[in-house]
Amino acid sequence: MFNKLLSLVIALMCLTSTLFAQTLIKGKVIDEASNEAVIGANVSIEGTTVGAITDFNGDFAFEAKGEGDKTLVISFVGMQSIKQNVNLNGNSIDIGQVEMASDAIGLQEVEVMASIAVDRKTPVAVSTVSAEKIDMKLGNSEFPQVLKSSPGVYVSDAGGGYGDSRISLRGFDSENVAVMINGVPVNDMENGKVYWSNWAGLGDVTKTMQVQRGLGASKLAVPSVGGTINILTKTTDAEKGGSVFMGMGNDGYLKTGVTLSTGMMDNGWAVSTALSKTTGNGYVDGTAFEAYSYFLNISKKINDKHTLAFTTFGAPQTHGQRRSYLTEEEYERNGKRYNKDWGYRNGQEFNTNENFYHKPQMSLNHYWTINEKTDLSTSAYVSVGQGGGTGIISEDRHYESAYRDNSTGGIIDWDAYVANNRNEDGSSKGAYRAGYNNHLWTGALSTLTHQMNDNWTVTGGLDLRYYLGEHYQQVEDLLGGDYYVDNQMKSMPARQTQVGDKVGYHNDGRVQWQGLFGQIEYNKDKLSAFFSGAVSHQAYQRIDYFSYESGTETTDWQSFLGGSAKAGANYNINAHHNVFINGGYISRQPFFNAVFLNYQNDINPNAVNEKIMSGEVGYGYRNRGFKMNVNGYYTYWQDKSFVKTVWEDGVPYTANLLGVNALHKGIEFDMTYRINPKLTVTAMASLGDWKWLNDLEDVQIFDDQQNAIDTVNVYIAGAEVGNSAQTTAAIGVEYEVFPKLKLTADWNYFGNLFADYDPLRRDSEEYKGKGAYEMPSYTLVDLGFNYGFKMGGFDGIFNFRVNNVFDTDYAVQGLQGGLDDAGNMGMSGYYMGLGRTYSVGLKMSF
Repeated sequence: MFNKLLSLVIALMCLTSTLFAQTLIKGKVIDEASNEAVIGANVSIEGTTVGAITDFNGDFAFEAKGEGDKTLVISFVGMQSIKQNVNLNGNSIDIGQVEMASDAIGLQEVEVMASIAVDRKTPVAVSTVSAEKIDMKLGNSEFPQVLKSSPGVYVSDAGGGYGDSRISLRGFDSENVAVMINGVPVNDMENGKVYWSNWAGLGDVTKTMQVQRGLGASKLAVPSVGGTINILTKTTDAEKGGSVFMGMGNDGYLKTGVTLSTGMMDNGWAVSTALSKTTGNGYVDGTAFEAYSYFLNISKKINDKHTLAFTTFGAPQTHGQRRSYLTEEEYERNGKRYNKDWGYRNGQEFNTNENFYHKPQMSLNHYWTINEKTDLSTSAYVSVGQGGGTGIISEDRHYESAYRDNSTGGIIDWDAYVANNRNEDGSSKGAYRAGYNNHLWTGALSTLTHQMNDNWTVTGGLDLRYYLGEHYQQVEDLLGGDYYVDNQMKSMPARQTQVGDKVGYHNDGRVQWQGLFGQIEYNKDKLSAFFSGAVSHQAYQRIDYFSYESGTETTDWQSFLGGSAKAGANYNINAHHNVFINGGYISRQPFFNAVFLNYQNDINPNAVNEKIMSGEVGYGYRNRGFKMNVNGYYTYWQDKSFVKTVWEDGVPYTANLLGVNALHKGIEFDMTYRINPKLTVTAMASLGDWKWLNDLEDVQIFDDQQNAIDTVNVYIAGAEVGNSAQTTAAIGVEYEVFPKLKLTADWNYFGNLFADYDPLRRDSEEYKGKGAYEMPSYTLVDLGFNYGFKMGGFDGIFNFRVNNVFDTDYAVQGLQGGLDDAGNMGMSGYYMGLGRTYSVGLKMSF
């Protein structure tokens, strides 16, 4: 009896030890292409919730119960999943280093062309936003808004119309921030600006977006004074599949779309496509919109050495705008949604300012692996932009404001306007016109990379661009008259115009660009360093069809040389600590309007390049679940282009105001702490100090015979740079309540926000020593949740998001006025930010 009882106890002990055996599984996950750690990959036993998340070094470790053969699944958004067999037997299992490949064909080559920064290697301050984060946080916000919690970034809704957002980096507007899509520059070739309404569909097709603050890692001679925004779109999915999605939100917002991919087929071809439609009434009154987006990528893997990829995408759209700033009185009377630029005509919504544009971009990329050490990536691209914006053309610029009726909410009574718009001779006092800004942009970008040995890599390439911009106004509606008399054509008498006729102005701008760039990199053990240089030739030509006789309308080409030189180094002290430093110099050619003055063919003989010197130091810390960066920057800007025109007896005379300098300096901090597999906290703070450095006094203006006719003063020394918050902070929380359900909360603070102003208007000595007008700081809170589920063979994601939860009233942008009687700085008006908005979305993938 005793022996039987003992045998039973021993058997139970063996069974218990088997049931509760713990097997430690550990390893490291890296990116196959970059050899960098894959952070946040999910590692689990198939069919269970037992597992772990990789840390900032790509490491993972967890204990699994039971015994026998199991399947380990490693997955990460944007990577191909990996399955590996393991045997649970109570002994520790180290699967070693696992390499994950991208789920997109050709992405690695695009990353090289776009100069994507690598953590703890590339010596620049950088923030990266994944497609997963874009899906989670974009909702019905505009594409640039996903960057608002990044250090040094300020995003403004501006007037609040669809696609009208503006973005600045370290106090520099878009003309001083390089924006690149798949490595191709998209800043306007004439004025350097970026119009986000042209790229409204990017949120659907972005694979990753990276903000490199400061000089950045781009090898091209691009205007990266404040930084570089690198956007990589989807290429071709490596696996067959697709998705359908639908979103709804406040003010009639509705979005539907579909994506499809064949994956890599046996014949080497692969195709991916995406289509969407978005409509809504707009949060701001009178800003209804209708937008479409499309994306197509076709790839062909010819052999182990050659791959061809064709990509085209675009976003045709039409939307109403709010172009006029609100006064405090107008805001208090009509609220933050108020827009005084619209009304009703024949019972239909009619906006003075409507934007319409379509700017498709097409590129053909060739990736050539010449040998194991040498690669050549080449992109030939073309962009054709068509569209513009509407407005009123009239001798009385503010004629329509006489029909703004405060008793009906302060909107324009267009029926009354039309009834009174006809002169006795049948002509229209004012006409509804469209200002067109069409363009043709072609270019080629080729990058050769050669690995000399294990430590040294050289890169060189060619950057060619040609741009033709066509600018004119056209009559769209006579608003009750029989014709409109246009007297703007200086080469001809006043003429009667009809719908479809050009009025106001008609001119072309041509731009040529040829650039060479090169870089040498050193990587060994803990040290990585680079030196890069670029030189560019830019030439402008202007053709004016309205102001000059035939045969005299075309200027000679005006040529300028520019370039940049950058260097930097990163040193990994150990597995946790790293430091970096970078510095550089940019000589940037003047913009088109600084070369041709007064919107005429008047050539500025003294146009000079702007000079920018910048330096930065940074420190990073990485540990299990914790990542932190802090950096300081110093950017000195010399010879900011200012041109002042004065009129003498009806004749314009111009002076180049050289020697205007500014200093942008600051400290930036960002942190991510994965407290446990369910809870992650992020934080950032950015403290900037951006000011103009000097006044200009008694700058002489000369006539054609070099006789001094006037003097110009500019008093801006010590005045803060406006139009961007110099102090920002953010805290974000992401919590997984239970598997597949994530809650997100974001708190953002914006302070030291100074109004926008024209420095040239500070021409009175009363401005001397006075700062800019400081607008009220504000705080915003956003909430959301994502829930993933499976249904009928589909992987579903349900998304809900509320922005500005507390419906905070705030001014996101302002226009400074003059001095009042007491000598205090005044305000002309504000753009009010959006109140509470919400969106719900459902995406089903297969």
